[in-house]
Amino acid sequence: MKKLEGIGIGLRTPFATELLTTTRQVDWLELVPENWMFYGGKKRRLLHELAERFTLVPHSVSLNVGGLDPLDPRFLDALATLTTELDSPLFSDHVCFASTHGRPLHELLPLPFTEEAADVVGRRAREAAQRVGRPLVLENATFYAHMPAADEDGRMDESSFMRACLERGGATMLLDVNNVYVNSKNHGFDARAFIDSVPMEQVTYLHLAGHTLQDDVIIDTHIGPIIDDVWSLYRYTLARAGRLVPTLIEWDQDVPPLDVVLDEVDRARDEAARALGGAA
Repeated sequence: MKKLEGIGIGLRTPFATELLTTTRQVDWLELVPENWMFYGGKKRRLLHELAERFTLVPHSVSLNVGGLDPLDPRFLDALATLTTELDSPLFSDHVCFASTHGRPLHELLPLPFTEEAADVVGRRAREAAQRVGRPLVLENATFYAHMPAADEDGRMDESSFMRACLERGGATMLLDVNNVYVNSKNHGFDARAFIDSVPMEQVTYLHLAGHTLQDDVIIDTHIGPIIDDVWSLYRYTLARAGRLVPTLIEWDQDVPPLDVVLDEVDRARDEAARALGGAA
């Protein structure tokens, strides 16, 4: 099975073909499987060609690991087929709910940070990983309001909730550094304290992205470039980890030419070397 290491980018259609011939260094690719796994023909062949050159990691948006609807067997079986074809080492999704009453919401909506919700995530995470046949990695998502809990006194903070979900799901973590920054600004907590609370030995990879300030709220738009404060938090995260945790640059809207995205990859290498004293 392929390894996940180094600095990668999200696979986006505008530059998918160009990735086959670029001479610039990019170590791996993350793809949204919903955009690929139900297609054959030319699109599937392109994905296989990319898999010959890069490690490909599926990062889905509709697993609905925190929802109450039964997990979708058609989705999971298609994802299992895709990960096998691509020899992917893992797959990932978000700690959230994404559908209700059988209807997709097209949003990643927050869960109440409670023991009950962590139990639901844990049970469904184990079920999904078993069906797909690959380890599941869970991402901390952005949220713009706290979901109400039946017992508000028993509600956990976000970091404690994530740790509970990982433990009960037998999963590791996709630590989205930009999401930590966005949530810290929108909800008024210390981003570095959040990083301090993360069990770094359980972090499989990181996300970095841009975002958009709208009035007095930061929106997680994945529009780059990455701001200096997020780069600073990235350096802090790597220093805490003491290693170059595999890192993914997300740029999902207003997608620029490939070279612009790869400039962010080059900067990530420089920031990693700075954080780790050149060890990156």
